[in-house]
Amino acid sequence: MVLALSSLLSPAFAGSQASMAPAVPDTLQQRIAACVACHGGHGEGSPGSGFFPRLAGKPAGYLRRQLMDFQNGLRQYAPMEYTVRGLSPDYLHEIAEYFAAQQVPYTRSPLPPVPAQAMQRGEQLVTLGDAARGVPACARCHGNQLTGVQPDIPGLVGLPYDYISAQLGAWRTHTRATVAPDCMAEVAARLGESDITAVSAWLSSRELPADMHAQPAGSVRPPLHCGVLAGNGAGT
Repeated sequence: MVLALSSLLSPAFAGSQASMAPAVPDTLQQRIAACVACHGGHGEGSPGSGFFPRLAGKPAGYLRRQLMDFQNGLRQYAPMEYTVRGLSPDYLHEIAEYFAAQQVPYTRSPLPPVPAQAMQRGEQLVTLGDAARGVPACARCHGNQLTGVQPDIPGLVGLPYDYISAQLGAWRTHTRATVAPDCMAEVAARLGESDITAVSAWLSSRELPADMHAQPAGSVRPPLHCGVLAGNGAGT
C-alpha cells in the first residue's frame, strides 16, 4: 500500500519540483557563463595565473576552430572538453564571434628571469627562424606585428609566458593538435626545450604595438607545406 501510494504521488511531486526549478534565461550572457568563469567577463584572460588565455579580439575563425578541436578531442584539456561537448556548431560560432568582437585593454603577465642569451635566441626564432632546423620565423605566419592574421591565425604578443610555453609543449607531446595540415605540431617538434623557453620569454616581453588587431587576410604568404614558408630559407 505504501509503495502504491508512493507511485501515485511521485509524478505530482516531480512536477512540482520541476515547476520550482529556476528558469535558465536564453541569453548570450548565460551561454558564455562557463567561458567567463575562467577567461574573464570580456575574454580578457587571467594574467595572474598565466594559463587562461585572452580570447578578446582573437580572429573568430581561430576561436571557433579551437572550440571544435576541444570538442573533437584534438586539443586536450578536460574542463574545456566537458564544456563544449554537447554544443552545436551554431553555438560555437556565436561564442567565437562574441569574443572576437570584444575590445579590452591588455594586462601584462609576470615574466620569469631569463638570461640575455636566451632572449637573443628567442628573437632569432620569432623574427628569422632557424634554417638549419627547418623552423620558419613565427612572424611569417602570425604577421609582422605578431598580432595574428584574419581569419584563422592568432596573435602572439600579449600572451603570458606560461601559456605560450605550455602550448608549445602541448604540441610537442601531442596533447594539442588540429585538423591537417597541423603545421604547429611540425614546427614545435623541431624546437628544443630551451628554444621553447626562449620563444616564450621573448614574445611575452615585447612591447605591444599600438594596433593589436589581426592583420587582414592575405597579408602573409601561406606555407608551401608545414614548417617551410615561401622565401624564408628554412629548409626544404
